[in-house]
Order: sequence, then C-alpha cells, then structure tokens
Amino acid sequence: MRREQQWRGEPPAAEDAAAWVTGALPDDWFTGRPEVVVDRDEIIIIGTLPEPTHANAATDADRAAAEQGRIASFREATRDRRIQVARQTEHRYRRKVGWGATCGGTTELFTTLAAPVMTRLRQAERRVLDTLVDAGVARSRSEALAWCVRLVGQHAEQWLGELRDAMGAVDELRRRGPATS
Repeated sequence: MRREQQWRGEPPAAEDAAAWVTGALPDDWFTGRPEVVVDRDEIIIIGTLPEPTHANAATDADRAAAEQGRIASFREATRDRRIQVARQTEHRYRRKVGWGATCGGTTELFTTLAAPVMTRLRQAERRVLDTLVDAGVARSRSEALAWCVRLVGQHAEQWLGELRDAMGAVDELRRRGPATS
C-alpha cells in the first residue's frame, strides 16, 4: 500500500505530526499542547493563548474584543517563526500548514487553505443549491455547497468524530497486519 500511495502522489503518513509540531514550537507560545488537525491537504495548528487578565471586561463584547486583541498580537509577534515552522512541516509532510489561536471563548483561524472539490450532482441536489442561491443564503453553488457541508459538520460532529475514531482503529489493524508464524 505504501508504494501505491507514493505512486498516486499521496502525501506521506502524518500520524506523528502532532508530536512533531509540538516539538518544533516554542514552549512559551501556548498554555498547553496545540491541537493539530491533519487531512490529506493541510495541517492546521491551533494553540490556546492565556486570557488577558488586565483587561477590564465589563461586558461580553469587551471580553471578546480583548480576546481578539490577544490573538491579533500573537499572530503579528510570531509571524516569522510560524513561517519557519510551516516550511519545515510542509517539507516533512507535504501538506500546507494553517494556523489558529484560541483565547477564552474566541477562536480564529488564519492562513488556512481553501481546496477546490469537484463533484457531480443530480437535479434534485442542484435544486437545493439553487434554492440557497436564490434565497440569498449563498452567492454561488460552490458557496451553497460549502454552507451545506458546514451545517452538516455542526450538527453531526459527534457522529463524524465516532466515524473518524472507527476509521483510525481500522487503519491501526491494517498497519499491524495478521501475525505470521
């Protein structure tokens, strides 16, 4: 299977990406281990920043503004080092690298990839997308399709997580293979 993956141009396995990225990052960037999300196109690194303690957050809007300010400051202050880590990670795993940060109740993703996806839809499915466009929910069929995918992701996150876990277990069994004596 490894030879077949390389022949198709598949990126290398990235089971160790979270550990590798954690080791490559400065220890003082985040309050804990970053979340590292991997798919076949991209690796997204999301770290948790300390909440602003000196900000006078009298309202939820003030708190959110302080959190957004903390994330913006982190993004600017770490730009050069994040580029270095991204280049190293991209070289190792042959995937683009995106970044994000969480502070309190605010999460922002930045420098993420938008990958084109091609599909064929029957008339009933196209009508769903066209209805969303006609209603002003989306500007185009592709935007309507992205909206639908986000909606399913929000409402089926637990099921999708269980499915990903099950696929991981199958991958592990496949990797171990049968015992031969």
